[in-house]
Amino acid sequence: MKNDMNQPGEISEADTGETVHNFAVDKLEAFAARILEATGVAIEEAGIVADELIKADLAGHASHGVMRLQQYVEFVEKGQIKPGVPLRLIAEHTGLAVYNGDFGFGQQIVRQLLEIAMPRARDIGTFTIFCGHCNHIGRLASYTIQAARQGFLTMMACNVTGAARVVPHGAREARLGTNPICIAAPYRTDVIVIDTTTSAISEGKVRIASQNNRPVPPGRLLDQDGRPTTDPRVLYDDPLGGILPLGGDVAFKGSGLAVMIDVVGGILSGSGFGRSDVATGTNGVWLYMVDLTKVMTTDTYDAAIEAYVHHLKSARPAAGVDEVLLPGEIERNLTARRRVEGIPIPDGTWRQLVQLAKRLNVSLPD
Repeated sequence: MKNDMNQPGEISEADTGETVHNFAVDKLEAFAARILEATGVAIEEAGIVADELIKADLAGHASHGVMRLQQYVEFVEKGQIKPGVPLRLIAEHTGLAVYNGDFGFGQQIVRQLLEIAMPRARDIGTFTIFCGHCNHIGRLASYTIQAARQGFLTMMACNVTGAARVVPHGAREARLGTNPICIAAPYRTDVIVIDTTTSAISEGKVRIASQNNRPVPPGRLLDQDGRPTTDPRVLYDDPLGGILPLGGDVAFKGSGLAVMIDVVGGILSGSGFGRSDVATGTNGVWLYMVDLTKVMTTDTYDAAIEAYVHHLKSARPAAGVDEVLLPGEIERNLTARRRVEGIPIPDGTWRQLVQLAKRLNVSLPD
């Protein structure tokens, strides 16, 4: 809840002293779409994926932004992402459905899941979806925010089916995914939202550090022998190390959450866990939503949320903190600012994108 632009322990572009390239939002989004179209992705689907990548960059979560383009292109070229595949229904009941994404683009799949779940939840009060074999779905908060703005309490979790990156509590080698969880609730014309990995750092942030030759903060990684390290290359160069679970000296909490997300996102969706035969970003999704009008009147809910927010924000700020912020408020403020000022891309990440664009004969943004 600190009044700064980064989550505790993260590295901002300004902290590194490196060259940063800044792009207008529409220019960068059009560039991302062109990259995807050059690999054979249809215009509409490329636009959806590019839109989700840009939303992540706007919110300050570059780990789910345009830095993923190189990885996505490689997955398409290898046949691990299958553009244009239809969502496949596996099972359906009154308040529950199970789908198979058949390794399509995760962003496209989850948008379809929302379109299915919202009217069903509106009709009967609540709806749950499990969906296996989605490629990397991106930032969970983007989807839960969309539903919360329509009056739904929304919860999502996804397991990372391929390439275990996270070391279980008490172990020294990886067996878990970063396995994020997200909950969003309506508040005024916006939402209160928490979106967090169950690991000490997201794999995407480690990837950015590796791209730009940065160390990661202490307490995030172990090397191949289970020793603490700040070198991001331990996730990508053999022999592999791993990411620690969320929680520091109480990391059993993050580790336990990750285990249960493997159950709901991996096993119940049919996506599996710890697989080496799928793309590293493959996700199994659990989506759950509640129509709040079936729980209480809108006026009652709004009054209770207002009272609760006042209760939180009336707390005396800690030393060096201007204001106690709600979960998601940093991202909301940063999104508004970056829509005006543009999106910063670190030099190392940008050089990789330039090389990718040249290979695909795609024009660069201004």
